[in-house]
Amino acid sequence: MNNKIRLLTKRIGKNALSVTLLLSFGVMAQNTVLESNPTKDFDTCVARIAERAKTEGVSDQAISQTLSRVKQIPRIIELDRRQPEFSQTFANYFNVRINEERVQRGRELLNRHRELLNQIQKETGIPGHYLVSFWGLETSYGSHFGDWRITDSLATLACDSRRSTFFTQELINAMRIIDAGDIMPERMIGSWAGAMGHMQFMPSTFLHYAKDMDGDGRRDLWGSVSDAFGSAANFLRQVGWIPGLEWGQEVRLPETFDYTLAGRGQMLSQSEWAKLGVLTASGAPLPLSEQKTALLIPSGHQGPAFLVTRNFQVIMRWNRSEYYAISVGHLADRIAGGNALHRLPLSDAIKITREQIRQLQKDLLTLGIDAGEIDGVLGSATRQAISHFQQSTQRIADGYLDHTLLIAIREAAQSKSSLSSN
Repeated sequence: MNNKIRLLTKRIGKNALSVTLLLSFGVMAQNTVLESNPTKDFDTCVARIAERAKTEGVSDQAISQTLSRVKQIPRIIELDRRQPEFSQTFANYFNVRINEERVQRGRELLNRHRELLNQIQKETGIPGHYLVSFWGLETSYGSHFGDWRITDSLATLACDSRRSTFFTQELINAMRIIDAGDIMPERMIGSWAGAMGHMQFMPSTFLHYAKDMDGDGRRDLWGSVSDAFGSAANFLRQVGWIPGLEWGQEVRLPETFDYTLAGRGQMLSQSEWAKLGVLTASGAPLPLSEQKTALLIPSGHQGPAFLVTRNFQVIMRWNRSEYYAISVGHLADRIAGGNALHRLPLSDAIKITREQIRQLQKDLLTLGIDAGEIDGVLGSATRQAISHFQQSTQRIADGYLDHTLLIAIREAAQSKSSLSSN
């Protein structure tokens, strides 16, 4: 055993696990200390993770099963670094995910699993059509889990500097799942980013919320639809789902509506919205209620409008995208027999790059308007800032961005910068 192997043996501990791991990392014995290459760095990182997993109580067997054959996948780093060039519009997002084929398939599966879903609803308060909707959006009803070995994905990302802390812990969590006997490493298949099974749970989510619904002694989110549904319902209930409350609804707004009232940060009672002239999607008066809801207009004043409840916020605990949460809610409605949107999102998709959004965020900050993090993402904080600019310049303050408005904000920021420098 050369000096390099002895050093690692000393760090990990003199036991059978050390021998198993170090033999599996045999490529390190072929390299001198002065060499530097990605393979050696990866093997050193994996050995360090093995040491940490052991200190956190993971068994030698689970560590060996997980890490003795783990591989670094350069493609995963490429995917992690890659960001779409253009900022996605609500129309692009929604229209890709909500279609008649997905609706019809969801209705069939709701009927097929009705007995199980009714049982879960009695226990958790989560209606079955919501669970089927999550299933449809996450894996197209179990037809595509992803085709990456989760242990390879997590190890690759854990040994990359960008988000090492997060993915190291997720890899150790994956070992705990294996340790518990829920899944063998070779069956732990999912996305390149580590999401797994029918509902695409990360390992930490699995550990906190996965349930054995079918009583076979394992929490199998790959092979058991019962476990997948039960686990999804448990997650939603534990993070705050209110039984008996829907996610929201599409509504109609009057022509003279004050769009500064839009946004998740402002919630009014349904009775208050009714007084402001808001109607149901069919044009009927809103039922009077003290239930608090927020108004969302993801495509601006020419697109659909939604009143969303506190359960909408719970859906966003699953995925922090308003577009995603609207899609989940609407697909659930359609699966349960509801109608398509009364007003479709704008289909003339604008092409605005992420770099343009970053510049926009900087320009808004120059104008004294906080647009949140300068990250190139057209999120709720940036849309709220756009609405503020629109209001201050006597435009319809709907927070919707087009090229004309982008140019106007750029010119206003340049003008202010020029005045400040004189």
